[in-house]
Amino acid sequence: MEGCRYYVVMILVQLAYGGSSVLVKLSLEEGLKPVVFVVYRHVMAMFLLAPFAYFLEKKQRPSISFSIAAKVFVLTLFGTTIHLNVYYTGLAYTSPTVACALSNVVPSLTFAMAVLLRMENLNIKSARGQAKVVGTLLCIGGSLMFTFWKGYLFQGFVEKPLISVYSTELKHGNENWIKGSGLILTSHIVWCSWLILQAVVCKVYPAPLSLTTLICFFASLQSSIVALFFARDQASWRLDSNVQLLTIAYSGFVSSALVYYLQTWCISYKGPVFTAMFSPLQVIIVALFSAFAFAERLHVGSLIGAFLIIVGLYCFLWGKKKDGLVAELTENEKGVLNDDKVLGISLNDIKVTNPVTIDPVTTERT
Repeated sequence: MEGCRYYVVMILVQLAYGGSSVLVKLSLEEGLKPVVFVVYRHVMAMFLLAPFAYFLEKKQRPSISFSIAAKVFVLTLFGTTIHLNVYYTGLAYTSPTVACALSNVVPSLTFAMAVLLRMENLNIKSARGQAKVVGTLLCIGGSLMFTFWKGYLFQGFVEKPLISVYSTELKHGNENWIKGSGLILTSHIVWCSWLILQAVVCKVYPAPLSLTTLICFFASLQSSIVALFFARDQASWRLDSNVQLLTIAYSGFVSSALVYYLQTWCISYKGPVFTAMFSPLQVIIVALFSAFAFAERLHVGSLIGAFLIIVGLYCFLWGKKKDGLVAELTENEKGVLNDDKVLGISLNDIKVTNPVTIDPVTTERT
């Protein structure tokens, strides 16, 4: 039961990311600048996390050296400043469903990078290794099918949308659609590097709350510098609607504070590939939300794609679990061999200094 918490946490993370994608899209439609939004959300998250990090990890938190600060700075540059600013700029040109669908590159690219850097074990001749490869390919194929293959159109869950927004297809031309997809794809590639780097930083700074606070601090600083070039006028910093306020509050408290912490905690125990494999679930979550909130109708391709994503995720997690069992068995065998070796040395080194002999007839001590 204890091992299930990692799976539950990552499902909650994808739920949070799915809700954030929809809210941010609504706010961008109302004129919120992406670079301003990134600054606001991380400043809010930093002030929320700082007291908890200071008091709860006072004994656990290691001292910050220049080397650690530099690693966190680079980590933040990839994972928040570049990734989020490029992602939200691309989201302004496309839809949340397509943006989430393009995240299917995250599992495969993270898996490949982790294998090349020897952070992930892959024995392609074993069943567990083949399951991880097949699971990754199924997740990618399912995500693509979910988004781009339509087929039979099912009746919608609701007759009228709960939320009315402008249609992205009508507002943006094909050229902008391609531009948005390219920007989002670039942001996901940077995100894969962030997952790999975070696994490295977690080893030298094993304090998830404090690390998340530092990430939010550097993200606020870096994004503020970017905003000096792209959002100089005061009007860009003014929030004109309740949707924009709700988006910033949700993204600050949930996406940056809570989700960053949960993801950092999960990576420190399960590794970057385990975390990345849950990304395709975001496509299903956003599509289901859009079906109820925006009255979008699902296609047969959506259902088949969702099925492939779930099967692929199960295959990968099965292979990952078998890897853990094999690693644990190997460690136990090493421990037994070491114990036998130590025991053998100790028995051979025993010297009897005062032997006692027993007469078999008289049974008296001689």
